[in-house]
Amino acid sequence: MKQYLRYALLATILLPACQDKQSTSEPLLISDPVRVRIDSTLASFIESGNVAGASALIFEKDQEVYFNAFGYADRENHVKMDRNTIVQIYSMTKPITGTALMTLYEDGKFQLDDPLSKYAPEFADMRVYDGVDENGNVKLVDADRPVTIRDITRHTAGFPNRTDIPGLSEILAEKDPRSYGIDLSEMAKRIAEVPLWFQPGTQWEYGQSVDVQAFLVEKISGVPYKDYVQAHVLEPLKMNNTRYFVPESDRSRMAASYQRVGEGQLEQIPNEEAHDFNIHEYPLTPGGFGLTSTLDDYMAFARMLVHKGELDGTRILQPETVELMATNHLPDSVKERSWLPSKGNVGFGIDFAVRTAPPASPEEINGTVGEFFWDGAASTLFWVDPVNEITAVLFVQLFPYDQIKLHKKFKDAVYGKYRPAETN
Repeated sequence: MKQYLRYALLATILLPACQDKQSTSEPLLISDPVRVRIDSTLASFIESGNVAGASALIFEKDQEVYFNAFGYADRENHVKMDRNTIVQIYSMTKPITGTALMTLYEDGKFQLDDPLSKYAPEFADMRVYDGVDENGNVKLVDADRPVTIRDITRHTAGFPNRTDIPGLSEILAEKDPRSYGIDLSEMAKRIAEVPLWFQPGTQWEYGQSVDVQAFLVEKISGVPYKDYVQAHVLEPLKMNNTRYFVPESDRSRMAASYQRVGEGQLEQIPNEEAHDFNIHEYPLTPGGFGLTSTLDDYMAFARMLVHKGELDGTRILQPETVELMATNHLPDSVKERSWLPSKGNVGFGIDFAVRTAPPASPEEINGTVGEFFWDGAASTLFWVDPVNEITAVLFVQLFPYDQIKLHKKFKDAVYGKYRPAETN
């Protein structure tokens, strides 16, 4: 309890100066009691030994309403988690890639239902996995229709991404399209050489779709993807710490990564292994993973989205494009959705999950209908809540992905625990 009170007191000390400027006409959702609740929630993960370090930043109605950091970015070397800590965001790279792609959509360079092969002939005449024969040989059939750009933005392309598909997983491993030593062109060639797991548009399955988006940006723009995303997204938003390669001068700010091996038991993953992709300048610049960022950098991206494509006078996307990205693109006919339902009652837009209904039970992750969000393999999370004009970023570096319901408890702390709708 003493520890809890200390965090509560600290929260009142650390409240941003902008709180003094809050309008009294419309109370904010993130109030003083909510801040204390968030503090105690995040602190409890550190105190339990299940997380080494955690930090969070929340804006509401253009005001910073919450920031705090707990524990260690590097527990073994006693480096505190900080606002300026650099973390590996893994799949939170994907929405940034989708944003880069949609700048080309706004320029009229493609339509969502265009065949991918119109711009990337590697993906013409794709074949589809149909099981294995009695000798273990992969059987193939023709695709019912081409893979479209919409498919690669909503994960319905059919690209396999598993190790347990008889015969097909072996082909995927042999092609190794995510080898760090190849560029996006070679990556796309290798992905196209692997049969699709299912007919395009029939299932939701996480895969290499967003890596293909990065390749598509490169093909359509004629500019290396790394340079394009820098010029059209990262630099205009002043996201100077969001990058693939972290120079040596900044590596002391990089958070260590931790493997949870039991209740309250963490083992640090050696930096040489955990940071490998970001401390070497590899040819691969994937769209689906690989970027590092800081709380303020990623918050700039989130705030641009809640502002419908604009931040501080800099426009990245038009409002209608952000609305398109934040709209569910999965038809009801797509029944097989892998683990997507574990995110709540959601569909999928363009590189975001999109909440389509309120939580149906106390066990479901909290959220507001219309919010859009995504997370990363190291248990990071962000969301955009247009209804309440809230943007939130949560950083940890924890593997395996969120076994401790970190995201649910954090969102419960923000919005309050689930309450069923009142009936007359």
